[in-house]
Amino acid sequence: MSSNLSALFYLVSGIFFILALRGLSSPETSRQGNYFGIAGMAISIIVTFLTVGNFEQGFIYVLIFLFIGGSIGALIAFRIPMTAMPELVAGFHSLVGLAAVFVAISAFLKPDAFNLGLVGNIKLASLIEMSLGAAIGAITFSGSIIAFLKLRGIMSGSPITFKGQHIINLILGISIIFLIYYLCSTQSSNIFWTIVIISFLIGVLIIIPIGGADMPVVISMLNSYSGWAAAGIGFTLENTALIITGALVGSSGAILSYIMCKGMNRSFFNVILGGWGATEQSSSAKDKDQKPVKNGNADDAAFLMKNASSVIIVPGYGMAVAQAQHALREMVDALKKNGVKVSYAIHPVAGRMPGHMNVLLAEANVPYDEVFELEEINNDFANCDVAYVIGANDVTNPVAKSDPQSPIYGMPVLDVEKSKSVLFVKRSLSPGYAGIDNDLFYRDNTLMLFADAKKMTEEIVKSL
Repeated sequence: MSSNLSALFYLVSGIFFILALRGLSSPETSRQGNYFGIAGMAISIIVTFLTVGNFEQGFIYVLIFLFIGGSIGALIAFRIPMTAMPELVAGFHSLVGLAAVFVAISAFLKPDAFNLGLVGNIKLASLIEMSLGAAIGAITFSGSIIAFLKLRGIMSGSPITFKGQHIINLILGISIIFLIYYLCSTQSSNIFWTIVIISFLIGVLIIIPIGGADMPVVISMLNSYSGWAAAGIGFTLENTALIITGALVGSSGAILSYIMCKGMNRSFFNVILGGWGATEQSSSAKDKDQKPVKNGNADDAAFLMKNASSVIIVPGYGMAVAQAQHALREMVDALKKNGVKVSYAIHPVAGRMPGHMNVLLAEANVPYDEVFELEEINNDFANCDVAYVIGANDVTNPVAKSDPQSPIYGMPVLDVEKSKSVLFVKRSLSPGYAGIDNDLFYRDNTLMLFADAKKMTEEIVKSL
């Protein structure tokens, strides 16, 4: 295939990727957005194969590994539950970063195969591109691995800090810049490997101090990093599709991270540097055993909601774990038959990743016009008769507004406590993912419903 024709098809694939991002910006068009993304990627892969050619001399191995990798990826994606989707995204991000590192290493060791010059005499621009691609890719890989371990529960979700942590991060970051400059002067393989090793270390150090409640922003940030790593390698390989795709993923991930940080009252630059989420835990959890808790059952909840004029549903990770969205939809339908106005309140970081709750509710065919974001519905809690909190925890914790020592202090939360009655579905009084006690459990207007979210909701449906 000629270079002009391949460039034209790469441009078409880029347009499909842009349409995919636009489609994914709304639950109503997300399915269409996915189709556009699939079409764009299919075009890119086919054009790349036709451009490279030379199937006889070893290229058949690429097809074999493409089939193996694609099959594994499809199998994992097909079997993965929605509750584990954040871990899956973090895992895939790590593979993108590792691929960027491998390509950079290949280009550095065999520059003639990539038309970048000879060993010891690589083009300056190419050397900068591959070193940046390797550094960003290594940071993405190790950072994504830490995020995966935290999300999976293998590693503690609490912030891990030590004295002088930020100074070490700063020194390592500056050293990367100097080493890249020195690499361009000497083209020493020792310097190149040092850059890669330090970058792997930075990826670990910037993620471990981030607390569990803020992991959705971390996922978005790592998504951006993986995009920039791909774009850098795209320049090394002189592949237009990689450059376009990487730039789109990198910029959209950065914008999403900024929006989420703004919504959570966090500093965007602190997120990039991994310097937040490490405040001391409040002492409010120490005397939780002495605090009174009102315990209720399905009949109590059904009575309160049936006699209410308005109910606001607040879904969280507990709903996702129990797969209670369909039972929840049945409960809402029963309430509507009794003339109760029902709406859903979604916090930007409810669940484990952006849009987690929206996807689950869409799966249960919940009408989009009944689902509201925090800023759209937060004022309605004061006029609400019943707030039904199903599995949410940190995003409803009033401590975020009152305790400066709390890890979630300053993060906007849903004003659930302002409702006349709060029904809180939870298995126990255990803290949320941020590791702190929820003061809402002990409020006078809160009735705790200790049970599996799906089972409790189904029992409420029967009582209704």
